[in-house]
Amino acid sequence: MKLLAFASRRLAGAAVLLVLLSAGVFAATAVLPGDAVSAVAGVDASEAQRAEVRAELGLDRPAAERYAHWAADAVRGDLGRGFVGDRPVAEVLATRLPNSLLLAALTLAVTAPLAALLGLWTGMRGGGADRVVSTTAQILAAVPEFVVAALLVAVLAVWLEVLPRVSVIPLGGTPLDVPHALVLPVLTLSAVGLAVATRLLRASVADTAATPYCEAARLNGVRGVRLAVRHILPNAAGPAVQALTLTTGALVGSAVVVEDVFDYPGIGRELHLAVAARDVPMVQGIATALVAVMLVVLLLGDICARLLGAREGHGR
Repeated sequence: MKLLAFASRRLAGAAVLLVLLSAGVFAATAVLPGDAVSAVAGVDASEAQRAEVRAELGLDRPAAERYAHWAADAVRGDLGRGFVGDRPVAEVLATRLPNSLLLAALTLAVTAPLAALLGLWTGMRGGGADRVVSTTAQILAAVPEFVVAALLVAVLAVWLEVLPRVSVIPLGGTPLDVPHALVLPVLTLSAVGLAVATRLLRASVADTAATPYCEAARLNGVRGVRLAVRHILPNAAGPAVQALTLTTGALVGSAVVVEDVFDYPGIGRELHLAVAARDVPMVQGIATALVAVMLVVLLLGDICARLLGAREGHGR
């Protein structure tokens, strides 16, 4: 019952946050210079033609009225149609979001075990190895994603020529049809995600290793792998789950940049194109969907961490 009440409170809070963030996204797009009229009517359109297109798109109405109309439709499951290309936003999400989720899943499959090993190793050992790994992770976390992408392209695509910089995916196909199209984006996101996750997991392991019950285990001769498996891993599992959910959040932001760099057909690239075209319904729908996905991930992470924490407390 306590877990159900906790999940209900978090879900209600997530719903309120989703509404606030969707309003914030709408306000941000409203204050951007320019609008989608040029993209729809053409740069050579007369003022009369532009005014007509603006009226057809509803851009002549107050921003608050447009947001209220969008929100009312969104509650009914209608995210509207994009200004540019007249594509249904829901259709774009259904087509592009799975590609981004595939990219995120592969990145986590690479990042999670490596971060767990590095975080466990450095958090338990300390010393020189800890300083080297922590410093490297800090540097990687500070480097912008497009710089990491450029370095990987320079080494793997230009210098070694083992991978193409951009891989064309057949029309109607998926990234799985061209597997090498996933390599550079996954490596770029893994570098960023590994830096964030390793630092968080290292801190969790170090805190757990310094607790009295771990010190008592050492005094009783429990060290190395036995100490990690019997005492540190079970008690660091909750914070580790939360660290991975935070890493997933960082990957969502990074994916927008990385997908655009590599022309990857994901939702992040669609968001970038929509922002460039001032396609408000597309921006609004994609951004809201990404926020919703992130809130669900964070909620599931908090629930798992709470379950693991309860189990740890019972085990002690």
